[in-house]
Amino acid sequence: MNSFDGDTTEPGAAPEQEQFLLPVADGQRITVMLAAFEGWNDAGEAASDSLRYLNKVWGGKKVASIDADEYYDFQFTRPTVRRNASGERKIKWPSTRIYKAAAPDSNVDVIFVQGIEPSYKWRAYTAELLVHAEALKVDYVVLVGALLADVPHSRPIPVSTSSDDAPLRERLNLEPSQYEGPVGIVGVLSEVALLAGIPTLSLWAAVPHYVAQAPSPKAQLALLHRVEELLQVPLDTHELAEEAAAWERGVDELATEDPEIAAYVRQLEEAKDTADLPEASGESIAREFERYLKRRGRDKP
Repeated sequence: MNSFDGDTTEPGAAPEQEQFLLPVADGQRITVMLAAFEGWNDAGEAASDSLRYLNKVWGGKKVASIDADEYYDFQFTRPTVRRNASGERKIKWPSTRIYKAAAPDSNVDVIFVQGIEPSYKWRAYTAELLVHAEALKVDYVVLVGALLADVPHSRPIPVSTSSDDAPLRERLNLEPSQYEGPVGIVGVLSEVALLAGIPTLSLWAAVPHYVAQAPSPKAQLALLHRVEELLQVPLDTHELAEEAAAWERGVDELATEDPEIAAYVRQLEEAKDTADLPEASGESIAREFERYLKRRGRDKP
């Protein structure tokens, strides 16, 4: 099961229904911005890849972009040359692209923000993103990131959930983040969105540091499961689940070839299993069973 920081439900208690999205009147729609940025906030590219996957599955259409010239150092974030469908070479410049999709069988519209962490003018950059959010009538912001951590690849990938919005924390039984230190563009956008009065949530997947290279499908899957819970919209992740299982088998094989890595992984597994023992409670079992029932209902013809 996926765990996340800040769950304060008492052990053995029945889980409360998470209510990230407040109910609206019949016929009205809810708009949620999902944002991820390549770079410092994106270990194993798990965050950006998870949103690319979801954008593709839901058929997102590009509605806006942010010009790169004001925000990027092209010696650091270089443009690339690629051939198009007709075989012509074209330069692709770094940019931030904004897409819109309707979540199937729901009243939720999703705005995907996909880009690279900018080099310059972060306050101007986030202000420009908020202008687009206002124009697109965004009701909520979910920021998606990934970090390197001492976690084993063979256990569920932890996804921490945090917010500096007090009413949102209360609804979702979250603790405020205790982190102090350097932040990336995700942290800056979180503060700016909250100052604009938009309820904002941050999700962070913990990627095993010894397999930090992209792709990281197991971390992608963990993030998408958390998005699924928050939006209350079933996701088709069958293909990605197969990729995650293949990834885990591949890392298993690599670990067995190096005794030192194998011993280190066993140490991480023991630490994780010991830490998770209190979570074998009625609350965690009920949460997992609820997810199973939802998936079973979705898979029925």
